[in-house]
Amino acid sequence: MNRLDAFKSIAASAGRGELTFPANVNASLKLQQALADPDCHIEAAAKLVQADPLLAARTVAIANSAAFNRSGNEITSVRNAVQRLGVRTLQSVVASLIVRQLGSTITDPVLQAKAAQLWEHTAHVAALSQVIARRVTKVDADTALFAGIMHEVGGFYLLSRAAEFPGLLDGEPQEWVEHGEQAIGQGVLAKLKVPEAVMGAIASLWEGLRAIPPESLGDTLLLANDLAPVASPLNESPAAVAVRNARAARGIDCLIGGQETLSSILADADEEVQSLLHVLVH
Repeated sequence: MNRLDAFKSIAASAGRGELTFPANVNASLKLQQALADPDCHIEAAAKLVQADPLLAARTVAIANSAAFNRSGNEITSVRNAVQRLGVRTLQSVVASLIVRQLGSTITDPVLQAKAAQLWEHTAHVAALSQVIARRVTKVDADTALFAGIMHEVGGFYLLSRAAEFPGLLDGEPQEWVEHGEQAIGQGVLAKLKVPEAVMGAIASLWEGLRAIPPESLGDTLLLANDLAPVASPLNESPAAVAVRNARAARGIDCLIGGQETLSSILADADEEVQSLLHVLVH
């Protein structure tokens, strides 16, 4: 099977909802569904988080990050962490766990390296999205964080299946962009029951068109993706990365009207971005 046929095969199965997930992803999906229940309150959420040591540690760490701990008061209990974050932000924490678990079965060193870079890119986009939403576009910051975490989930799914199709990733990045990214991404997002508003924002990222100055959730995600210093290993060649970074650097100060430039806003929020990024990456 050639590369294009392999992309089409994976995309077709994703479109039918025929997706293969590691066992730990299925467990995390059940937790995500429980948190999505409108009747799931803080106490119930805290008990669910406490049942998973890794999730509990990650939740406390994010609650103590500069992005969420604006008072400077460090907390040590899961219950207090959940109270500080709220159930919606907690869904983003679980989402980050799900995305990383998709790569947990990868054993090939080359694919592992791509998964590590893809997660670093994802973490940058998620952290930037949260800050840009709160300080620039004024869209819901919790939703922006979630969208940033989920925007490359199709790529993680592809990497989890790549060993089944030798040579799948040996071609040009454009092959993934044209024949796999959107079709596979939509299938995985639908399977994970990602809300339509978030799916729409991620679709804007695939289309690559945003307003200047940025206004919507899609604009927020696009801008964060443009500003992320680490590129996805799946859809950009080194030359394209250099062009994108140069373009972003030239346009950064003309994106936001009024007295503040985007660069000054991001410089002021750098501690928040770096703190959240550190927790997501490690």
